Amino acid sequence: MTHNTQSCRRFRRCWIIFGWNWLKGEVVMSPVGSAAQALRHIERLLGEGGFLPGDQLPTERELVATTGFGRSAVREALRHLAETGMVTRHVGRGTFLSSPSVPAFEMSSIPGPADIMAARLSIEPALMPAVVLAASAADLANLEHILHEGENAPSASEFEQWDIRFHHGLAVATRNEVLIGISRHLIRCREQPIWGSLKSRTFTTGIRDAYCVEHAAIFHAIEDRDPAAAAKHMREHLVHVQHTLTDGTR
Repeated sequence: MTHNTQSCRRFRRCWIIFGWNWLKGEVVMSPVGSAAQALRHIERLLGEGGFLPGDQLPTERELVATTGFGRSAVREALRHLAETGMVTRHVGRGTFLSSPSVPAFEMSSIPGPADIMAARLSIEPALMPAVVLAASAADLANLEHILHEGENAPSASEFEQWDIRFHHGLAVATRNEVLIGISRHLIRCREQPIWGSLKSRTFTTGIRDAYCVEHAAIFHAIEDRDPAAAAKHMREHLVHVQHTLTDGTR
């Protein structure tokens, strides 16, 4: 085995360990139905087909032929891979395997809900001036879409995903990679089983509706370019979440 071949295999292992696992920190809703099956096929192709970072993937037409799924399913699978950072897509050029990303933070222990909420209360209200300053029309449209989806989430797990997307969407709107990285780390913290269990136990449609009203207040303050109001609404919302989770542990 040549040195280059060994290096390539180590690089692929690095992608699997760091890139794929770290994608759990990305806020992306997974495809369903035939798109999910197409996604699994393409992921197998990337993992077993000898692709290295920078290599070009087959075209949509070729993937349709090899997967047996429709073009819309393949396109949705590729969109998911692009949103999670596994591939990059260039108009007129094609789709390419991305380089692996190493997590910005490592957790030496599992944080509890109290620590998570204390961190969020310190960080997220202070984020609002940067969001108000940098949020684009596209950011606002995305946040509004997330708001509407969250209002209709029927279960704790589905609402949690839209809740995560809303809060991370605010960080993304800052265009600040450090702040976005902190948001990803908070998401990793929220993936711990104890957090999910507590959110499930405290979930009701009434709580969901109240949180959505609070999200809307934050959104409208950002839309009005009012950083003080956005920070105030964010703090009030997080205090409500904190109290709800605390009551749920009694």
